Amino acid sequence: MSGALRQIARLPWAFVVLFDIAAFTALVAVLLLLSVDPAKGDATHVKRLPEKRIALSFDDSPRGRGAFLDHVKRPRLLIDNLRRARVKQAAFFVNPGRITAGDLNEANLLAFARSGHVLANHTANHLPLFSASPERFLADIDEAEIWLRKQKGYRPWFRFPALYEGGPNDKVRDAVRLGLKVRGLKNGYATIDGWDWKLDSLVRKAEDVGQKVNKKALRDLFVESHVEAAAFADRLAKRTLGRSPAHMLLLHDADITAMYLPDLVKALRDDGWTIITADEAYADPVYQSEPVVADAYGTLIEMLSWEKAVPGPRWFERNTDKVAIRLFNERVLRSE
Repeated sequence: MSGALRQIARLPWAFVVLFDIAAFTALVAVLLLLSVDPAKGDATHVKRLPEKRIALSFDDSPRGRGAFLDHVKRPRLLIDNLRRARVKQAAFFVNPGRITAGDLNEANLLAFARSGHVLANHTANHLPLFSASPERFLADIDEAEIWLRKQKGYRPWFRFPALYEGGPNDKVRDAVRLGLKVRGLKNGYATIDGWDWKLDSLVRKAEDVGQKVNKKALRDLFVESHVEAAAFADRLAKRTLGRSPAHMLLLHDADITAMYLPDLVKALRDDGWTIITADEAYADPVYQSEPVVADAYGTLIEMLSWEKAVPGPRWFERNTDKVAIRLFNERVLRSE
């Protein structure tokens, strides 16, 4: 029995029953977080969690050729750069419907798992809920599960494509949430989104038409945007929850993300973040939340802030086409 649990066991039951369920649960959580060792007794031996914790996740694997890398080089680079950046475990939310006999897509996904990372559901074919009925959407989830449940590193987590949980249609939202529970799947929420997919798409368009892309400026913009997105989400979480949760950063199986991942992780650490595993992040009770909002779309922290009508900005400014395109044009589309 841990020191925290021994403390709880020693409490007089007459005292414990005075607590309502919420208060007693809070007491348990506080003692477990602090992990006080009663044999040592003084505050110098209290073990505290880092103030800012973040895990990494990648959506949309497997993918084809990008602006700079093909479907062979990019997964290898992602694995190598995760190791270089000392990221022990990331979560890959995958689309097994993209696996084709004879190609390397399945091998690439299995390589992520062999490298210590975990695999979770992102629908079989990246089917967004805004273009499908709940029944068809759940069927696409089931198709992905057939492949996923046989794999090493599988986790029963599901992430909505485009983070879209039904928009303003509460009946669709509730039907799919119920379907996930029936299937034993947990919503794989993200709390931080820096729109790496948008920046990657702008690079591809520029390369396709022969525009000059300044890779150093691209790297700097990518890193800066995600560090600022993390800082924004953490401030919003503190205003919404009164604390900093274990955050989950949304990234993608994209060229620029693979290329500049070590730079991003270093910048996050320099900004005071501790990189944790996906398993550690999803153990945070915030991921049990089910926000009821007028438009079920976005990160978990954004939706919770709208649900609670938290004052101040609730949406990261750079996650808009207008701002993202302006910054890309101003800073990246210039001569080397």
